[in-house]
Amino acid sequence: MKRKSAINRVLLAVTGLVLLGSGILALAGGFDLYRRRHMTPPEGWPLTTPRQVLLDAGDRTRWTDEGWWWPAVIAALAIIVLLALWWLLAQIRRTHPGRIPVAGTPDLHGVELRERALSDALAADARKQSGVHRARARIDGSASRPQAHLDLTVTPDGEPRSVLRALCNGPLERARRSTGRTRLPAEAQLRVTPHKAHRTQ
Repeated sequence: MKRKSAINRVLLAVTGLVLLGSGILALAGGFDLYRRRHMTPPEGWPLTTPRQVLLDAGDRTRWTDEGWWWPAVIAALAIIVLLALWWLLAQIRRTHPGRIPVAGTPDLHGVELRERALSDALAADARKQSGVHRARARIDGSASRPQAHLDLTVTPDGEPRSVLRALCNGPLERARRSTGRTRLPAEAQLRVTPHKAHRTQ
């Protein structure tokens, strides 16, 4: 799992749990379940009866006359907005290398390979391997550290171990040599071609 994906899932899970728990507690107070079911509400939780509010008038106006109150509120809101914008920009930031510099001999200095060309060539090469019915490829990461991702559909009689070995020794090795790199990390996902069951007599 990518680091960005893992962070997003953790943040969404924590936010969801907080919102779900707060909603359940608010509904319990709104429907007066604490009194009806003889349950003890959480300590310090303000919404325990249908007529209660989260913040009463005294709490809402307690510090409005203080000189530091409004600057503190504005600063807190500004920080929240900046964090939200940072998170949004992190989601839409390009995670594909675009153009990959070709390393190797000095004659190739300044030569770049388009990411799409490499992924198309890698997919076409993988489709030619024995036991592969369909293949798709994409290149992620940065231009200095590209990473290949392949989605292979294996034929019903194909062996995953043989397909992976041929993929490492064939298309991936050729892709690594063509870019002049010592290593090209790769991640492969294998599927099996759907097929009808054969009837035996």
